[in-house]
Order: sequence, then structure tokens, then C-alpha cells
Amino acid sequence: MGAIVLDGEVVAARIRAEVADRIAQLRTEGVTVGLGTILVGDDVPSERYVALKHEDCAGIGMHSVGEHLPATATQQEVMDVIARFNADPAVSAFLVQLPLPPGLDEERALLAVDPEKDVDGLHPVNLGRLVLGTPGPLPCTPSGIVELLHAYDVPVEGRHVVIIGRGITIGRPLANLLTLKRPGYNAAVTVVHTGVEEADLAALVRTADVVVAAAGRPHMLTVDMVKPGAAVVSAGTTFEGRKLIPDAHPDVAEVAGWITPRLGGVGPMTRAMLLRNALRAAELAAR
Repeated sequence: MGAIVLDGEVVAARIRAEVADRIAQLRTEGVTVGLGTILVGDDVPSERYVALKHEDCAGIGMHSVGEHLPATATQQEVMDVIARFNADPAVSAFLVQLPLPPGLDEERALLAVDPEKDVDGLHPVNLGRLVLGTPGPLPCTPSGIVELLHAYDVPVEGRHVVIIGRGITIGRPLANLLTLKRPGYNAAVTVVHTGVEEADLAALVRTADVVVAAAGRPHMLTVDMVKPGAAVVSAGTTFEGRKLIPDAHPDVAEVAGWITPRLGGVGPMTRAMLLRNALRAAELAAR
């Protein structure tokens, strides 16, 4: 039997439907849910990603506001838009799309976002809440990965999860999320990265019940590194021209029990969780 496909498009559609129902209910109560985006410059992947977010909003009845500044924008101009979104009650939550053009201070911009309006869940205050296990917006890709595993009944609790990659958007917050002492989480987590000797990294990965490849190195996860029957989530991607190449080699599907597809796996889940975070922010602000 082949690996079960962890279809993020299917699960994300269900989440979007749930968010749309709640938005409609809030509208009858006079509450608007709004997502804001701040894009600076002309990075093509960033432009496309932001456009998809606004398309998602339109599809579920969520208000959206986009500010697109030129690459020549000053730090103060970026900070002014952030301050305006922080103060705008019609913007429930928002994001500053990265990367920013050279010369702009990304850290300063991200720290200026109101933590209660942090739709990505990556503000230091919210990452601290995650570490402490207290309520806050969860980082979108890590929470989307966990939601996807749960949707397909992949055993997580008490199992060994190996995460390849220690980035702030996936690897580190996912490790903290999976080790929370909660039903469906509570995993034994090992984080490895490209600084680990190749043979040692492969040996560690082979012990995993669940592998999350988030290093951004094309086809680095090969079939000989995967324990038969393990779940494989390919979260890291690289573009070769216009083609997206996942971290997991296609042959991994021959031994895996579950695996994400090349397209339509983690990406749709990330965007769905972003919509859920925006909804959560609106609900909290309305209390």
C-alpha cells in the first residue's frame, strides 16, 4: 500500500468553512473581522503570497486591507503604516510580509506590531506565550502542521517527532508546540539541522515516528532516512525556476505511512491558520 496523502487543501477548506460561518455570525452582532497586510517592495513570491491571502479573505467574507509600499519606502513610512493598523479597529490582525527590502530593519518593524494583532503568531510576546503554554495566537505553519496530522489520525502523543530545521517560523515554534502537555501533543521531539553531521542526522531521522522536513534544502530527506510507516511532512521548499521542490524526495512515499504532496500540503494549512488567528483576534477585541 502507498502512503496516505496528507491533503492540506481538503483540511484547509474545512477550516475556512468554519471560519466563514463564525464571521457571518459575528457580522450579525456588529463585529467585523479584518485582516491587514503590509507589503514593501516588489518581491514576486511575496506579492503572490499576499494576493493569495486576500483571495482567501474574499472567499470567506473576511474584510481585508492591503498596504503596498515601494521598495524605496523609509523605515518611518513602514512604522507609520504599522501604527495605523495597530490603531484601526477594522483591522483585527495583520502581518508585515517578509523579507523587507535591504536597508529596512525587520526586527524593529515586527516588534512594533501589537501582539494582540499579530496574525502570524511570531511576535516575541506570543512566542513567549507558546513556551509558557498560555493562550495566544499560534504560529501559522506549526499549528497548521499539527492540525493536518490530527485530521488524518497520525499518532503524535507520546511518539518521537524529528524536526529537520530550527528556523523561527517552523522548527523552533513547532518543537515547543508539540511538547505541550496537552492531549494530541505531548510528543518526544528532537530538533536537528544542517549543522549536524550528515550520517548523524540520518541516524536520528530514522528513529522518528513523524518527520517534519523544514530545512529548505531540495530533496534532502531521502528514502533511506525514513522508518517504514512514519509520517512525513515536507514543510521546507525551494524554487528551481518556477518549480517548487520540497525537502522530501518523491521516493519517500514508497516507505512512509503518511506524506504531504508536493503541492497542497502545508501551504494551504498555513493560510487557513492565519485566517483562524484573525478571527480569534476579532473575537477577543469584541469581548
